[in-house]
Parts: sequence; C-alpha cells; structure tokens
Amino acid sequence: MARIPIHTVDDAPAESRPPLERQSARVGKTINIIGAMAHSPALIGLYDAAETALGERSNLDGAVREAIHLTVANVNACNYCQAAYTGSAKRQGFTAEQTIEIRRGELDGDPRLSALLAFVRELADSRGHVADETWQAALDAGWSDVELLDAYADVVRTVLTNWFNHLVGTELDLPPAPPLD
Repeated sequence: MARIPIHTVDDAPAESRPPLERQSARVGKTINIIGAMAHSPALIGLYDAAETALGERSNLDGAVREAIHLTVANVNACNYCQAAYTGSAKRQGFTAEQTIEIRRGELDGDPRLSALLAFVRELADSRGHVADETWQAALDAGWSDVELLDAYADVVRTVLTNWFNHLVGTELDLPPAPPLD
C-alpha cells in the first residue's frame, strides 16, 4: 500500500499542478508515480526540471535514454520503474526481448549501446564509482565524454524515481515488466 496519496491535476497542491500537467502530458496520462510525487511541490518540481532539461539538452536520443532508465531500474530492483521503462523502451523501438536483454545487461547485436549500458550498470551499482577500464571501453565504443556525463545525468534522474517508489510503495498501475526467468 502506498504511503502517500496519488494526486490528479485537480486535487494536487497548487504549486505541483504545472509540473504535474507537463509530466502527465509527456507520459500521456497521470500515472501513479507522478501523481504521488505531486504531493511534494519540491519533489515534482525537481523531477520535472530534470526530465525537461534532459529531454531538451541531452546528447542522447530517446531510445538510449530509455535503455539507461531500464538498466538502472533493474540494478535498483524497482518493479514500478521496470514496468514503466519497459513500455517506454518499446515505444522507442526496442522489442520485448531487447527490453529483457537490457535488464539482464546482455544486449545482443549492439556493442556500442552495450558498452554504454555496462558503464551505466557499473555507475548505478557502485554508487558513482566507475573503473577506468569501463570508462575507456565506453569511449572506445564511440561514446564521447559529454555523452557519458549525459548518461550519468540520466542515471541520477532514474535513481530519483527508483528510490521514490521504494520509499512510498507506489502501486503498479501499468502492465508489469516481463519476468527475467
């Protein structure tokens, strides 16, 4: 059971309404995570600012960003986010099987993206520490140092959502992610 209420645009605190409206429009509806974040104007504002900045300024395309989100959600064992990002990754062109591979850390047929996701997985799993070899492998695969920093920013944004769901017990209102077996 969730620890806090799930708001709609109509019943959210006044300061939360503009960012809740933007994020609901981006997603296509008010899903439980953003409705719950709206309980705190500071939190929904932080999430909205991060998502807006990354959407407008990141050097990474939407598919890469969703693969990062899905990877980090798996590292953090966030069932809600794995469900949300599986759907988002599919909308970005990944197959259902590829979403499972991304969550397992074994994306076949794309060594460039695999190198970035290995970097992201290590970054998330080791709380910001990445071995020089992992950094260099991502560079050698064709990622720039700016793109690696943009990936870091998406990791931070995803940790925010993962930990929020753990903290408040967000109830799943999306199709669950397929099991990893």
